[in-house]
Amino acid sequence: MIAPRSWLPTPVLSILLLVVWLLLVRSYAFGQFVLGGSLAILIPLLTHRFWDARPLIGKPFMLLRFIFRVLGDIITANFEVAYLIANPWRKLKPHFIEYPLMLEERFTITLLASTISLTPGTVSANLRMDGKSLLIHALNVDDEEALINQIRERYERPLKEIYEC
Repeated sequence: MIAPRSWLPTPVLSILLLVVWLLLVRSYAFGQFVLGGSLAILIPLLTHRFWDARPLIGKPFMLLRFIFRVLGDIITANFEVAYLIANPWRKLKPHFIEYPLMLEERFTITLLASTISLTPGTVSANLRMDGKSLLIHALNVDDEEALINQIRERYERPLKEIYEC
């Protein structure tokens, strides 16, 4: 007997692929289920060896708190950016910042860069080749060190704790 994980390495992704396939073809015919199911099994089976292993979540409740923090920051930053753009007499101070990373795992660095980019007013522009720093563009920077400390305390430290890096 074949172990389920050997022929279905990512069951959640397979289900998602099947659902997306059925939504794309807008048909629930038996043939579409067969074709979509085949693709949902074959695609992850052929590509899973190219994926990086994700670190295990050590503190799931802290992850939930982190998600709510990011959502709150996105809402707040939207209002701040709208205020900055709507007031033409206010002089913006855009700036590129070299952010030194404490994280070492590629997965958690990607999460941090994505979180920074999701928050309006900041974009993670580049990960240095050595993997030790991110280049971040911010729309309005009064104090570079304060922004670095804010990112470190609000996003990087919680990610480090959640994934126990």
